[in-house]
Amino acid sequence: MRTLVPGAVSLLLAPPLLLAGVLLRLPHDLFFPVQLAAYEQSPSRIFAAYSCFLLGTVLLWPGILLLARRIGGGFGLWGGILVICGLIGRAFHAGIDHLAFQLVRVLGLDTATQVVADSYGAYHVMRVFTVPMILGWVVLAIGAWRSRALWRPGAVALGLMAAMPVGVLKGTEWLSVVAAAGLCVALVPLGFREFPRPEPRVALRWGLVGAASITALYFLGQAG
Repeated sequence: MRTLVPGAVSLLLAPPLLLAGVLLRLPHDLFFPVQLAAYEQSPSRIFAAYSCFLLGTVLLWPGILLLARRIGGGFGLWGGILVICGLIGRAFHAGIDHLAFQLVRVLGLDTATQVVADSYGAYHVMRVFTVPMILGWVVLAIGAWRSRALWRPGAVALGLMAAMPVGVLKGTEWLSVVAAAGLCVALVPLGFREFPRPEPRVALRWGLVGAASITALYFLGQAG
């Protein structure tokens, strides 16, 4: 049962973080010139938006492993692999996003926009993960439907993540909100079902250990 805890926590935390990131990007247009201008106007809000989306992306993989295990068979295996590859690709895009925003801060909006425009189509090997970012959710949703790992509306909601825009410096459109909300509908209830109910003293102990670990990782990261 203890091995399920990371997956359950992932299912509870990651989808709301993704949804928060998507909503914080409103009402700015989808494409990169507007995203860079939005950062110049509201750097704290845009930083929070992209940070929430990145945290949700990174924290989602244990939950996907748990769901893939529940699905089983080929759909569970390949759906899980494809989705996790897609999450890796999105994390790579987030690194580019961060650099682009720093260009705005250091060089100014006009120069940063020109640099991003001139380099936007540059080839990188992570493009191989573009298709898994979309297809993986469809495969996983079909597997969840067939295996009844999720209730049928939940499986459909999971598949909506295929509509999440792919690429660098992508803002929010209505499909983004639908996709992130669908992920919450599909996975958060599963997280509640899978989360074990520990004794209060055990929960307190692990809560303190978790808080101390996160604090230590933060300061070690700042030192690096």
